[in-house]
Amino acid sequence: MTGVCPKCHQPLEGDESYICCADASLQWRCEQCRKVSEGFAFPYGMCPHCGGELKMLDRPGISDQASLNAIRIAFQIELGGQAFYNRAAESVQDSVLKSLFSKFSEMEHEHMETLSRRYHVHVPNPNDGFRVDLAAVQAGVEGKIDDPETLFRTAIAFEKRAVAFFTDRADTVQKGSAEEELYRELAAEEVEHVELLETEFQRWSKGKAGMLASEGRSSNDTSFPGAGARA
Repeated sequence: MTGVCPKCHQPLEGDESYICCADASLQWRCEQCRKVSEGFAFPYGMCPHCGGELKMLDRPGISDQASLNAIRIAFQIELGGQAFYNRAAESVQDSVLKSLFSKFSEMEHEHMETLSRRYHVHVPNPNDGFRVDLAAVQAGVEGKIDDPETLFRTAIAFEKRAVAFFTDRADTVQKGSAEEELYRELAAEEVEHVELLETEFQRWSKGKAGMLASEGRSSNDTSFPGAGARA
């Protein structure tokens, strides 16, 4: 018989240890505009009002702050990825690239759904005011933000940052802890995203159909419309 969480009454997955984040709504103050926002996580930790850096305000009563912080950061990165890919899909004209970035957005959403079930957190809504240009600046990528190459490089840069961050955290927390398990899992997910993005970028640069974008396309169509081979 499937067990249920005594706190939020959601079903538990297997016998593994779990962390319940139900009702863990946090408050944040923007370092730039000083406005306070409330929510479990925001895309890349950026202020929904101006894109500035958010700092979490003190919240008494959290029994396991380290675990909660690990899960919050995971949602923060996944939310950022979903918001970025949504904007990327909207900004490109090519229908195949629109489909490609939309698929990555769906992947981020599915990962958040998994985290939501496991850690009992409602998936936050994407931020409609997310700015791709600020994301590119944070990622240290130069170029026209509506250019597909810039979008690819920005996405890859953020995914690589996530890999480095989660791997470093996993190496510093207590061995065998719930946080280490979560960080290792997240790092593996982000490595997969990097590999997929780099493969898609390489194929796009050569004018070839991507592995994901080619789904549903004619077998005789082997190139991106409008994407010529690049050096």
